[in-house]
Amino acid sequence: MAKKTDRICIIGGGPAGLSMAMYLEKKGFTNYEIYERLNKVGGKAYSPKIKVNTGEEKTFETGAIMGAITYHAVSEMEEFGGYYHKGPDFKPGEPNMRREFRNTDGSKDDPFNPKFNFSIGKTINLLKLKKQFKKLKHLMATKYKGYDCYGHVGVAQGKYNGISKVVNGYDEESTEEVSFPNYVKGENPNLKDLALSFSDFCKLNKVEEVQRIWIAPYTSFGYGYFDEIPAAYVMKYLDVTTAAEFVKLRLWTWEDGTQAIYTHVNEKLAHPAHLNTEVVKVVREDGKKIQVTLKENGTERVEEFDKLIVTTPLDHFKDFADSTNEEKELFSKIRHEEYVDFIATFDENKSPVISGYLLENMKKENLGHAMVYYNRWEYLKTNCPCTVYALRNHVDMEDVPYDTTISNMMKDMEKVGFPVKERLYEQESYYCPHVTPKDYADGWYDKLDALQGTKNTYYAGEILSFGDMEDTCAASKDIVSRFFNEE
Repeated sequence: MAKKTDRICIIGGGPAGLSMAMYLEKKGFTNYEIYERLNKVGGKAYSPKIKVNTGEEKTFETGAIMGAITYHAVSEMEEFGGYYHKGPDFKPGEPNMRREFRNTDGSKDDPFNPKFNFSIGKTINLLKLKKQFKKLKHLMATKYKGYDCYGHVGVAQGKYNGISKVVNGYDEESTEEVSFPNYVKGENPNLKDLALSFSDFCKLNKVEEVQRIWIAPYTSFGYGYFDEIPAAYVMKYLDVTTAAEFVKLRLWTWEDGTQAIYTHVNEKLAHPAHLNTEVVKVVREDGKKIQVTLKENGTERVEEFDKLIVTTPLDHFKDFADSTNEEKELFSKIRHEEYVDFIATFDENKSPVISGYLLENMKKENLGHAMVYYNRWEYLKTNCPCTVYALRNHVDMEDVPYDTTISNMMKDMEKVGFPVKERLYEQESYYCPHVTPKDYADGWYDKLDALQGTKNTYYAGEILSFGDMEDTCAASKDIVSRFFNEE
């Protein structure tokens, strides 16, 4: 157990690290320090400002974009920092989440509107989709009861144990007893099915059509392909309630960008993050203080701590810490997505005026091609920059080179009718850390949980639950709730 006098080192100033500090503070653990090697907080929630056609500067997104009614932990961070979302009912001039669908030849489509390019076949398929969505909703509430809590501990054993993410009163299945922030616990052998890839999970339950709903908010936003990702990740991120909110476009966004959530939290913390400060070495000897070597402005120094919380990628932990063989073996199984995006301007009067999905490019056969473009400021009409996204890796395929991916994305946007004039910002991100269906079924998460607290070290971050803001922050809440209780 931790003591409130313990000095705590938090590695990483992204959503996981800052939420960890916030939850520690709320429980009276204020003797902590956060170290961030970059010159900013927020991690992949980065929202650069760019001058637009009105002459004013507007924020654009390069990682995190949206939220929904199920974003409970993010709501707690909003409250702490005093900075709140817009939506789901957007006012004129606010960023919003409206979108269209386009084929790769530039023609418009709407696969979910029976009146758009009407045909009997399309109508029949939509009725089939609606029936299967209803079936899946019922299955998740009954056969897979307990699936919609944060985290993965116990799932491979047919158990659930975590913080509920249910919205009280949202539908007939949600009640106060199982709603956030209550802990739910129980056994359900059917939960083992969640270790299957999402495509196999849907096939098992004869709801293959629902992948058409889940793919746009999942694959296009960098979380991988359904034949390689365990269903647990898909359904815990896009639980039935959240998926329905995506379909209905009842979403949140943040006028000053998602990064502003974390800059506001950081400003309110008792000990804001140390920026431009890299952890270059960690030594954890039994019975001694944890020695953390820090590098700042080219100078190294050593600080001593009682507890260590790692929120940065665990598969990189061995690069700077005295990892045990058990840690090395476990963390070596982590995979991640290579997600590429750029913010671009377009030829005169040829920019997107609304966000758009390119569903054809969300197949693994079109790996390394543009999947979605995000126009954050629809009210500006034309000549406004937007962000374009692509994935370039798949577990069974050779990675598409970064430069080839950028070239493909440029050509894709031209084919769609939006020729890129200039790329203002581009990046590749370490995205959505996860394990394979086999490693998930073998109890990877239970093995990780068994390591929590050994050598006075705690593991947090995206891999603990899922690589979005909400699940990442909720994982921090769970770690603090379980392990930081002074006797």
